[in-house]
Amino acid sequence: MFWDWNYVWEIMPSLLRASLVTIEATFLGFLLALVLGLVMAILRMSRSQWISVPTAGLVEFIRSTPVLIQIFFIFFVFPEFGIVLPAMTAGVIALGLHYGAYCSEVYRAGLENVPRGQWEASTALNLSPYITFRDIIIPQAIPPVVPALGNYLVALFKETPLLSAIAVLELMQTAKILGSENFRYVEPITLVGVFFLVMSLVAAALIRQVERTLNQSLRNPGGGQ
Repeated sequence: MFWDWNYVWEIMPSLLRASLVTIEATFLGFLLALVLGLVMAILRMSRSQWISVPTAGLVEFIRSTPVLIQIFFIFFVFPEFGIVLPAMTAGVIALGLHYGAYCSEVYRAGLENVPRGQWEASTALNLSPYITFRDIIIPQAIPPVVPALGNYLVALFKETPLLSAIAVLELMQTAKILGSENFRYVEPITLVGVFFLVMSLVAAALIRQVERTLNQSLRNPGGGQ
């Protein structure tokens, strides 16, 4: 029998539990990527070359090396320096760091797109760099780059099966275990593929909705009053 529905319903609870691990890794990894990306973007735009040059080198290094190598390095090499992390934590940090480097370039493009007059006005008003970024620059820089950031969210989500390499029981690893128990891989692997397809489409739809909401708020900041 090519497809067994009884087997599908039997393995469905295990796959659903594993899907929560995949979603958790995606959410935490992307949240970390958003924060690290913004920090790296701001540091890279620093006027001090002692800050901007090393940051640029770090970003290029992270972007130019495979995320799987970074996962292995954090999980297997860090313990040599006394840093022992659980598999899930190591995986989330690796994904967040890797995609944070990509997000930093998106942030940097958005920050550089803010009109120069906004920076000069902030300086003329004697605003601190922190207030300038928080209240003036970032609110203008973020909305235009939401679609690009959303693309990296979907990409990070599709990279989570790599965590199975360090024994994180996410969706793909669970599907492989279930398949090996009964030597039936068609159902679990197909269900995993459908799950990733559906979640990617849902994420893309949510990103488009966020983009429309931000664009409307920018066009009508007063709420029609």
